[in-house]
Parts: sequence; structure tokens; C-alpha cells
Amino acid sequence: MSILSGLFHSRDKPKDSTNGSSYRFLFGGSTSGNRVTEHSAMQMTAVYACVRILSEAIAGLPLHLYRYTETDSKEKAIKHPLYFLLHDEPNPEMTSFVFRETLMTHLLLWGNAYAQIIRNGKGEVVGLYPLMPNRMTVDRDEKGQIYYQYQVSDSDAPTMKDGTVNLKKEDVLHIPGLGFDGLVGYSPIAMAKNAIGLSIATEEYGAKFFANGATPGGILEYPGTVKDPDRVRDSWNKGFSGRNSHKVAILEEGMKYTPISISPNEAQFLETRKFQIDEIARIFRVPPHMVGDLEKSSFSNIEQQSLEFVKYTLEPWLMRWEQSINRALLSANEKSTYFVKFNVDGLLRGDYQSRMNGYATARQNGWMSANDIRELENLDLIPKEDGGDLYLINGNMTKLADAGIFAGGGKEKSDEEVLEVEERDGDKPGNEGTDTGEDTVSKRDNRRGKLV
Repeated sequence: MSILSGLFHSRDKPKDSTNGSSYRFLFGGSTSGNRVTEHSAMQMTAVYACVRILSEAIAGLPLHLYRYTETDSKEKAIKHPLYFLLHDEPNPEMTSFVFRETLMTHLLLWGNAYAQIIRNGKGEVVGLYPLMPNRMTVDRDEKGQIYYQYQVSDSDAPTMKDGTVNLKKEDVLHIPGLGFDGLVGYSPIAMAKNAIGLSIATEEYGAKFFANGATPGGILEYPGTVKDPDRVRDSWNKGFSGRNSHKVAILEEGMKYTPISISPNEAQFLETRKFQIDEIARIFRVPPHMVGDLEKSSFSNIEQQSLEFVKYTLEPWLMRWEQSINRALLSANEKSTYFVKFNVDGLLRGDYQSRMNGYATARQNGWMSANDIRELENLDLIPKEDGGDLYLINGNMTKLADAGIFAGGGKEKSDEEVLEVEERDGDKPGNEGTDTGEDTVSKRDNRRGKLV
């Protein structure tokens, strides 16, 4: 290899987090001794709750395709074929809610979400089918172009042949999570496998402890020699463990029982379980009150935490979704005119009193009409001829175009202009030194309509 080729080399191919050595490094055994996978992690109530909260929140938000108008405003592109796929049915087998919920679950567990793009002869998108991330490999060809290699199984939709299928970049909707190369994301479950493994170990300890009737293990001491220790041990477990725990034991021939296991109180069982719940909620950046931890919650801080959940937890995920959809599903010509946007206004809505105060301020300052407010509240719109689309300002609630003292009567003359007229009238020949007895102020009042 030459010196130049060693200095200037092409970018390494992306490595999927669920394949090869990377898979063994990220998933598998933890320091607690428990094996952590996406399926074992979902058996933890905290992990299941966090994944369900995030996936259902993303799936439940309205998703629309918008188009820029000639006036630089936006409107829903209902007639575009992509609008129906994203808003209603991405394929004949799924609703939009189920489709987005499935992809978001893949994104949270594996760090990547894939969907096959089905196009017609015109290049228009006519279907979207989810693909399992653990059977997807991202690689580069000889020309440096990214392609996707998918292992097909019997459970997949009949859109591909059996075996391994190579898909072009244009045929895959890929939503990557947080990663190291910007192309392939890494699983939050895999990155926090030690914390999740500890939670699994704590849960297993509690299950075994209570399965034994909350009775710790111990040692049977015998002053002499035990010829068959297995028989003695089995006899003891059969009589005084499990369902037979807490029975009165009768020890013969100087036998003595000494418990040696650590009690749950000494092991801080409850504190450890509670901390691991907070730890898992911290991994997914979910507020503790949303997973049932209300110890330090109140009405005021729950409302603030809910707003922060939308801003700092949901919005980054929504940006990943929106930009990935715009990149993969829109053509080069459409990207300057169309865009996809989630509507999070429903999650940011305050209580009824706060909303009404905000609407009143917006209405009185002329930047919201009655129909704008009614649309946000899911109410029927007022007809245009009845003033539903009027923008009003405070000041007897007149029209914005008619705001002023003289509504539609022209501009008011300034005081300077009135004074100039008076001076010209006083400078006319024959009027010097003449006092008609009329007050100058009253003349000005007559000319101005006696407003003062």
C-alpha cells in the first residue's frame, strides 16, 4: 500500500449495531450476569412503559403533508398520494397509527427503523411496509454507494423473494437513532444493558425470595457425620421451603439451622428497584410521573415536566421522523414545495382557563380570527359572511382596515397643518389689525369638526 493511499482513504462502511461482533458487544451478558436483549428488556415494566409511552405518543400525533402556496403560506396537500399513506393507511394491512407505533418501537429497541418503499411506474410511493431491524445490514458497494441487505422470513409481506435481498437506498425509509457515524443508530437498550441487567437481577431476586415464602436460605449443622447429605437437604427443602415455608421444624440429634441469606431489608431491595425504575426512565428521557413514580410530583411540576417532555423528548424524535420522510419519500422537485410536519399543538395545550386567556389576547390584538380559534378547539367554523374570518383589534372591536378615529373618512389633519392655515388667513390684505371678535380656537374647532 502506497503512502498516499494510507493517508487518503475512503470513508469506512457503516456497521449495523445488531450484526457481527458489534451485536455481541452491544447485546448479550451484562455485569449482573443476566443476558439483556430487546425481548428480555421489554419484560421489565419500566422499559415496557417507556417504550409504549414514546411509541404511542409519536403514533397518536397528527401527521400531515403540507404545500407552500404562492403567498408563502402553507396548506394541506390532501390531493397528493403521499398524504393518504402517511395520514391514513401506509399499506392495506396497517393503519397509520400502527405503522408509526411499530417503527418507533423498532427505533427505541434497536436504534434503527426501516420500511420498504413500494413505488409505481411513475416513481410515486404507493406503499410502506415495516422491516425488522435485527435482520437488516447496511453496507457500501464498490462505488461507495449505500445499500441495504435484508434477510427475508416467512412472516414478512410477500413483496420480496425468499433469502437475502439487496435493496437500494431509494427503496428504504431509514430512520436512524443516535449513532457514531450518522448513518446507523445504536440501541438505547444495548447501551444501557448493565443498568437494565441490574433491574432484571433485582426482579429475579425478589421473585425467588417470595417464591420461597420470604424465607432465607441457611445451613443445617449436625454434630456428627452426615452419610447422605443430599437426602437430608432434599428432605428439608421438601418439608420447609416453597409452599411449606414457615412451618414448625423439628430438629433431631443436635441439628441446628442457621440462616445465611441477606434479607431484603439489608439488601435495600425496594430502594434498588425504585432507583432502577428512575434509571430506565432517565435512559429514555421520560418524566418519572409518566411511569408511575409520583413521590416528588405536584400539580405545578407535573405540568412543567409534561411541557419539557414534548420539547426535549418528543421533538428530537419528531425531527428525525420528519427529515427522514422528506428525504426518502419526496422527489428532488417536490422537496422545495412539499414537507411533512407533525402537529404537537394538542400536547402543548394548557387548561381551559389558560387557553381562553391566550385566545382573548390573540383575538384582541388582531392575529387570530374567530375561525382560527374555533378550529383549534375542534368547533364548527363561522361562515365568512358572518365575520368568522375577520381579524379585529381592541378599540370597539373594529375591522383592522378601519382602525383609527375617522373610520374610512380619510386622514386627520395634524395640528401643524391647522396652524399654517390660520396664519395664511390672518395674513390676507385688509385683515391687519382687524379684530372680528371671533376666537381663533373656535375657528379651528369649526374646521376640525369640534373634536375638542
